[in-house]
Amino acid sequence: MDRRLGAAVAAATLVLSLRGVAATPCERAIAQHLDGATITRAETVPADADPFYVPRAFCRVQITMTPTSDSDIKAEVWLPADGWNGRFQAVGNGDAAGVLSYDEMAAAVARGFATSSTDTGHVGNTLAFALGHREKYIDFGYRALHEMTVKAKAVIKAYYGEPAQHAYWNGCSQGGRQGITEAARYPLDYDGIIAGAAALEHMQLHASRLALNVFAHRSGDSYIPPQKYPAIHRAAVAACDTIDGLKDGLIADPTRCRFDPRVIECKSADGPACLTPAQVETARGMYKLLEPGSELEWARLAGPEPLVNAIDPFKFVVFNDPAWDWHTFRLASDLPRALEADRGVINYTDPNLDAFFAHGGKLLMYHGWSDPQIPPHSSVAYFNAVLQAAGESARARSIELYMLPGVNHCSGGEGPDRFDAVGALEAWVAHGRAPARIVTTGGATDTPIRTRPICPFPERAVYNGDGSIDRAENFRCVG
Repeated sequence: MDRRLGAAVAAATLVLSLRGVAATPCERAIAQHLDGATITRAETVPADADPFYVPRAFCRVQITMTPTSDSDIKAEVWLPADGWNGRFQAVGNGDAAGVLSYDEMAAAVARGFATSSTDTGHVGNTLAFALGHREKYIDFGYRALHEMTVKAKAVIKAYYGEPAQHAYWNGCSQGGRQGITEAARYPLDYDGIIAGAAALEHMQLHASRLALNVFAHRSGDSYIPPQKYPAIHRAAVAACDTIDGLKDGLIADPTRCRFDPRVIECKSADGPACLTPAQVETARGMYKLLEPGSELEWARLAGPEPLVNAIDPFKFVVFNDPAWDWHTFRLASDLPRALEADRGVINYTDPNLDAFFAHGGKLLMYHGWSDPQIPPHSSVAYFNAVLQAAGESARARSIELYMLPGVNHCSGGEGPDRFDAVGALEAWVAHGRAPARIVTTGGATDTPIRTRPICPFPERAVYNGDGSIDRAENFRCVG
C-alpha cells in the first residue's frame, strides 16, 4: 500500500474510533428511527448555558414530524443528563402557538422532568398558515399535540432505557385547551393534566370577543377610554369587596357581585371618574362576558380594535379572505358559519372524559376570576358539564377546579397568582385525592406579599377572624 494512502486510512480509522468513543447517548439519538418523523439534531446543553440557562445539563433533541404531506411540525424533547425524576411533563402553547415554549421547558427540566413542546406545525403567532391548508389547521387543533407526545415518549425510553413512570401536561390559555383536548381525544396520552384558563369553545370565544368590540364602538360616545377603567374598578370593588365578610381589595366570588356601573354615571360634564350613559351600557355589556374585578384590563377586548387572535380565525378559516374587515362581523350569521368551517377541529369540548378517568387520569383546572381575555365562567361551565357526564364521584377523584380571586389571564392582577400546580398534581396522583387547598402567593404591588389558599370550586377561602389577612394559615375553605 502506498505510504501516504496507508497514513490517510490510519488517520480516518482513528477519527472514526474517537468519534465512537466520544459519542454520548444524546448524540447517538440522531440515529433513532421514528415513524413519520425525523430527528434533525441532538446535542448536550451544559448547565447554565446560553440561551436557556437551565441549572442542569440536558440532552436537546429536535424533531420534525410529517403525519401528512402538508405537515411540517417542529418539536423538541429535553432530557436531564442526570437527576431525572422518572417523569415526563409536556408544556402547552399560548395564543396561536407557532413557537416552542422554551421558558416552560426550562422550568420543567430544572425540576428534573423530561419535557417537550411543539410549534403545532407553523411559525408565527397567527392563523394565516391555515388559509388553504386544512391539514395544517388540524395539526394546530390536535394532531401535533398527539404526535409530539408519542415521539417524546419514544425518545425518553430510548435515552433512559425505560419509559417515564408518569406523563403530565401543563398548559394555560391555548395550552389549557390543548390539555383538555388531549384528555378528550387521546385519553391514554397523559396521567395528569393541568389546564389553566382554557380557551374552550374556541370559535364562540373569538366571536364573543369580536361582538363585544363592535358593541363597544357602536356609536361615537360608547367607547370607554382606558383612563376611566380605574374609576370603574374602584366602584366595583367598593360594591363587592366585603361580600365574603372581609375588606381586602379583592372580590372573592364575582358571581355574587351585583354591581351596576350606572352608580358612576356622569351627573354633569364628562370626566375620567364617571361614565356617559352610552359608556354605562358598554360597561354593562362587558359584564355580560367578563366578571367584576377585571376592569383594569378591559383594553384587551374593548380597545380600539379586537384582539388579532380573534380576527384571524374569521379571516383565514371562516371567510378564507385575508382582507376580511372585522367591522362587518355579525354574530347571528357569522358564528354559525364559523362553527361549520371549524367542524370540530378546535371546538372539540366533549365533556365525556370517561376513558381518561378510567385509567386514573387527573384533570386539574384553574382560572383567574379577573381574567380579561377568557371568561372565567367558561371553565366553570365545562367543569360542571364533566361532572354531569361522569357523576359527582369524579369530583376530587378525577377532576377539580380552582378559581383565583383577583387574578388575570393565567397570572397577574391584584390577587395572589403563583402556586405550584405541578406539585399539586403530583400529590394528587400519589394520594388519589385532589388537594383540599392550594396555597397561592403574590398580590398587588402596593400591598404586602400575600399567601392565600385557593379551594376546590365552589368552595371559597374565608378568613378565620384572627391573624394577618395576608397569611394563608388564617383562612379556611368553606362550601
